[in-house]
Formats: sequence, C-alpha cells, structure tokens
Amino acid sequence: MAYVRNLGIERENIVIEITESLLLNADTDVVANLDKFHHANMQVAIDDFGTGYLSLSYLKKFDIDYLKIDQSFTRNIENSDSDMALSEAINVMSHKLDLNVIAEGVETEGQKRLLAEAGCDFAQGYLYSHPVPPQEFEAKLKDDCDED
Repeated sequence: MAYVRNLGIERENIVIEITESLLLNADTDVVANLDKFHHANMQVAIDDFGTGYLSLSYLKKFDIDYLKIDQSFTRNIENSDSDMALSEAINVMSHKLDLNVIAEGVETEGQKRLLAEAGCDFAQGYLYSHPVPPQEFEAKLKDDCDED
C-alpha cells in the first residue's frame, strides 16, 4: 500500500484485475489479499468472465466490484443472438448483485450500442484506443486535462 501512497493515487481509483481461475484456486493468501484490497478501498474486477468454470456462488463469497465480459462474446454480438442473450444475462445478474459490468474487446460502434442496450456500465477496446506505452498514455491524459 505504501507504493500506491507514494504514487499519489487515491486507492479507490485502482482496480485490481483477477482471473476466474485465481478464485477457483483461492488459497488463504489470495483470500487475505482480496480482503486487504477491499479494506483499502481498492476495487476488484474478474477478467474474462464467462469463459472459465467459476461457480456463481463465488460472486457472493468474495468482494468483487466488476465483471468483465470476455471479448469472445463481444466479438460476434452484432451477428449472434446467443452472444447478445449471454451479455444481457451477465448484465442483469451483475446489477442484481450490485456489480458493474465492463465489456472487453469493443471495436465497432454497433458493438458499443448493443452492449450499452444490454446494460454494460463500461467498455474497453480498440474502438477507444489501442494499447499504448505508459509515456504516451500519460501524455494523452495531460492533453485531456489541459483541454478542460
């Protein structure tokens, strides 16, 4: 936690991404770390949700803030009724559990629109930006802040 404090970042602005498999094999160290993150006001996201073997009971067992819909559902959502239905179901379930939903792999305006209609709270993907090195990201943030 000292590292985050030295960076000057508010802890509630940090989201730790974990995989479903990490929760499936959660030993006492994993549980303790998740508990530390929660008590430090950091948020936790389950990455690639829907592709593993995670029991839904784990969503109640751990303090999770976000589910990230795997891009395998996003990729074909414009042409697949089943991918749309799964995305809608994940959103409804997540919201009933007070979890936010992030759609991964959004590349088109059509995907963005359908996922918003399905109830996604956030989206990420090439539609917004390709991965960039830290220095370029920081420069973009600075430019955005200078415009405000």
